[in-house]
Amino acid sequence: MKQKIKIAAVSYLNAKPFVYGLENSPLINDIDLILDNPALCSAKLISGDVDLALVPVAAIPFLKRKIIVSDYCISAEKRVASVMLFSNVPIQKVKRVYLDYQSKTSVLLVKFLAKYHWCISPEWIDASEGYEKKIQNDTAGLIIGDRALLLSDNFTYKYDLVTEWNKVTHFPFTFACWVANKKLPRQFVNDFNLALRNGVNQIEKVIREAKKEKSYGKIDLNDYFNNCIKYDFDEEKKDGVRVFLAFAGFGVGHF
Repeated sequence: MKQKIKIAAVSYLNAKPFVYGLENSPLINDIDLILDNPALCSAKLISGDVDLALVPVAAIPFLKRKIIVSDYCISAEKRVASVMLFSNVPIQKVKRVYLDYQSKTSVLLVKFLAKYHWCISPEWIDASEGYEKKIQNDTAGLIIGDRALLLSDNFTYKYDLVTEWNKVTHFPFTFACWVANKKLPRQFVNDFNLALRNGVNQIEKVIREAKKEKSYGKIDLNDYFNNCIKYDFDEEKKDGVRVFLAFAGFGVGHF
């Protein structure tokens, strides 16, 4: 019996075109597809529990072997809407920041912005589930993914991390890309990329499916998919990853 290739994909709204493409491809019979938050996708690829994953770019330096297998990614150019710093006071008055536990990339990004863009030195607090309720007074919080989209109206000040990153570097920001921890068969890689492309090219179908889920009722899905999230992993986005990893202290040699 042919051994299935194990794949971990992010469970957030932004990855739904990829999941849709895979689930509606003949390839679905040859893979084990797992959906999880970005941190756990990274952990599973690093540990070898999966062969291929959509992982935050900050996880790439921790892989002993890393092979970028796709020209598709999760990125944004001017704004992302789902990676946000929320507070009820202006950024210069923030004293503490809760850090979302689901993605190391976003944590490194907000720390970069604090140091080089906002010029603040808040207390950083590693958050646990339910921390969103602690964002009050001069305590801010980094919130990512679907929760950021759903909680946006709850706070007075909203800082889109891609918008702020772009002000500093003029680069788009890539949050996650498809990475394998071993060499995969060429035919599989071709079929995999075809499935991703088919998903990305059917955004309207993805939106219709997402609208059926009550949890997304408050979100402007057309704006999010068509104006915020970008999926082509082009050279400008790859350069942005190199800049980010260099600023994060990993060096460009890790990508």
